[in-house]
Amino acid sequence: MTFQTLQGQSVVVLGGTAGIGHAVASAAAAAGAQVTVLGRSAKTHGDLHGIAVDANDTASLGRALAQAADGGKIDHLVITIGSRTSPPPFASLQREDLEQGFGTKLFAALMAVQGALPYLAERASVTLTSGLLSRKPTATGLLRASINAAVEAAAKNLAKELAPRRVNVVSPGVVDTEVWGAPADREGMLARIGAGLPVGRVGTPRDLAQGYLLAMTNGFMTGAIIDIDGGGLL
Repeated sequence: MTFQTLQGQSVVVLGGTAGIGHAVASAAAAAGAQVTVLGRSAKTHGDLHGIAVDANDTASLGRALAQAADGGKIDHLVITIGSRTSPPPFASLQREDLEQGFGTKLFAALMAVQGALPYLAERASVTLTSGLLSRKPTATGLLRASINAAVEAAAKNLAKELAPRRVNVVSPGVVDTEVWGAPADREGMLARIGAGLPVGRVGTPRDLAQGYLLAMTNGFMTGAIIDIDGGGLL
C-alpha cells in the first residue's frame, strides 16, 4: 500500500511544544494518531501526551523515547528541533557557535533517531527538518546553510541504512513562528519578506504540517527533501 492512514498509529514529535512541531502534532492527532510530544516544557494537553526532555542530553532522550514507546512501537518519528539563536557573521564566528548550532539541530536529531531504533516499527517513518538556506546561499547564512545541508545529507544516508524504514526531510522557508520574535515585532518584517515570494506571503505552521503528514503517510517516499518555502528557492 503506497498511502497509509495515521489512524491508531504512534507518532512522536521531538520539538512539538510550539511552532511547526506543535502544528504537526496537532494535525497528526486530528488524523487519528496517538501523539506524544517531546520538549523541554512538554505537558499533556488534550489529545497530545507530553514528555519533558533535554534534546542535548543523550540519556534524557533515551529515557523519553522509551517512555513514548510505552512497551510498544513508534510508527513515526518527527524531529523539528533547531537553534533559535542568530549566528554571527563569519568573521566573528566562534567554535562555540558551531558546536551549539550543529549540536542542537544535527547531533541531537541523530541521537534521537539512534535512541528510537529499538522502538521503531519495521516500516516506520522518520522525518527530519532542514531549511531553504541549505541550497540558497546568502552573505550571512554559512552556519545555518552548513547545518541544514548536513541534515539533508544525513537523511539520505539513513534512508539507505535504515531501510525498509523511511527517512525524509521537510525543508521550510520563512514561517510565521515565535522564532521571528513577538507578533507585534514580526508582522511588518514578515509582510515584507512575503511580498517578495511568488506566493505573496510567508508560510504558517499549518502549511508545513501538511508536508510532514505527507512524509508519514506516503509509503513510497524515502530520501526525499520536501521543499515548502513559497517559492523561496526560485
